[in-house]
Amino acid sequence: MNLRVFYIILYCSVFSLTNAQTCCSGGIPLSNSIGLETTEKGTLQIALNYDYNNLNTLNFESEKLNDNARLRITHSALINIGYAVTNNFSVEGLFSWVNQRRKISQFGNVDLDQSSGIGDAVVLFKYNFKNVLGKNSEWGLGLGSKIPLGSSTEKDENGIVLNADLQPGSNAWDIVYLSSFSKRFNFRPTFNLSSRIIYRSTGTNNSYLENTTYKFGNEFQAFINFSDQFVFLKTLTNPSISFKYRNAKQDKIGGFNLNNTGGDWVFIIPNFSINLTSNLVFSTKAELPIYSKVDGTQLTPTYRITTGILITLAKKENVINLN
Repeated sequence: MNLRVFYIILYCSVFSLTNAQTCCSGGIPLSNSIGLETTEKGTLQIALNYDYNNLNTLNFESEKLNDNARLRITHSALINIGYAVTNNFSVEGLFSWVNQRRKISQFGNVDLDQSSGIGDAVVLFKYNFKNVLGKNSEWGLGLGSKIPLGSSTEKDENGIVLNADLQPGSNAWDIVYLSSFSKRFNFRPTFNLSSRIIYRSTGTNNSYLENTTYKFGNEFQAFINFSDQFVFLKTLTNPSISFKYRNAKQDKIGGFNLNNTGGDWVFIIPNFSINLTSNLVFSTKAELPIYSKVDGTQLTPTYRITTGILITLAKKENVINLN
């Protein structure tokens, strides 16, 4: 093994222990945010969201440590654009801008590192099969790619290149797989049971720190969601509750596993949306951890808040007047 690569691996391992990085948990929520609902042919959907991710919980494996000196915050602006080419086939794009901050407060000193800029993007192609799993059901399969639009060479105030988990981009192409399912029931047509599985096979940044490689761990996410519709003050509202399981494998640097990265998480996600108009929906949701087991010592999510609007523009059918 190259001696320089060995020193880089050793440095990153020690740095992860002392500063409790969270390479797998603090980045842009790309995989978390794809998968717009199925719409009819010719419908355009535009979602504008702000995402705030707070990581102020230090774990050793599944044990929470009494240490709040470390704080990671990610601010993300997300734009989803989806278009239904047919009633079954749709295309979706997700674009991001991100600000990431890591603050360590020790012995009266505050060490702050941060970066801002355009993040990576995702393009996803999805095909839906209707009623194949029963009446009023839909099953969707999606395939896409994460596109490395963001910078991966941002530097701190001393001119030193920031670690991979603080960069706006990854300088790597990923493959994204998606499977979704939804079902409505006769006993209450407004009640909807849905699920979503996303797998991200990550690529490798071959120019990390100029002369080595970095690969974020492959990621698996599974959601199950229960939602309903109610009329409140003459306005249609959509409360829902979701549960999410996330598994991230260890990152790799120079081809070797990087300690203090990767783990398993379970979240509960209450969500509330309200129809402001027939084609404009406002929504807000919180993502709260109920279980986490990480590799080694890591900062792990404390809470996440996402809020925004969804604009739906349906294609108007031509009407022929015979009178």
